[in-house]
Amino acid sequence: MKLIVGLGNPGKEYEYTRHNVGFWFLDFYVQNKGIIDNWKSKFNAFYLECNLFGEKVIFVKPTTYMNLSGEAVKKFLDFYKIDVSNLLVVSDDLDILIGNFKLKSNGSSGGHNGLKNIAQMIGTNEFKRLKIGISKDNNIDMKDYVLGKINNDDREVYLELFEELVLVIDDFFSLEFGDLMSKYNKKLETSLTVDIEL
Repeated sequence: MKLIVGLGNPGKEYEYTRHNVGFWFLDFYVQNKGIIDNWKSKFNAFYLECNLFGEKVIFVKPTTYMNLSGEAVKKFLDFYKIDVSNLLVVSDDLDILIGNFKLKSNGSSGGHNGLKNIAQMIGTNEFKRLKIGISKDNNIDMKDYVLGKINNDDREVYLELFEELVLVIDDFFSLEFGDLMSKYNKKLETSLTVDIEL
């Protein structure tokens, strides 16, 4: 059994904000696979159960707001007795350019409060992540930036990226995670702001 968690904030005002790409991608994936869009509510989250590639999977969108995402994750892991090795968390990442992504098998939160809370609640950093780039703008307050709406041009970039990420999730069901990372990870620019003196 797999648990795939998309991170974001609940409510119409947060739709299509940078911090909500995890929610957005889960919705995209479900629709792409033709899964009946019948989200239910439990454990402070929206969730959807289905079978894919011969395996049961639960998609989860926590509704506790980003900083408390781990509460729902822990409840689903415990209730369904899912091993942490079968957890994949989809989140935004400021240090990855828009249009790029990165798979990670573990590691620190990198300053992401949702990932940080999940690690605290489940007691380990050893969980898999799919990190979707949102870039960053040092001229805008970080909170305002991540909660800002995605513009139309960037929206097209995300929709194109999501098509590729559908294949990533499909392969998550059949490949060892190390092989998945080798297949899909790209060399990413991590330094997005370069000061040039003229």
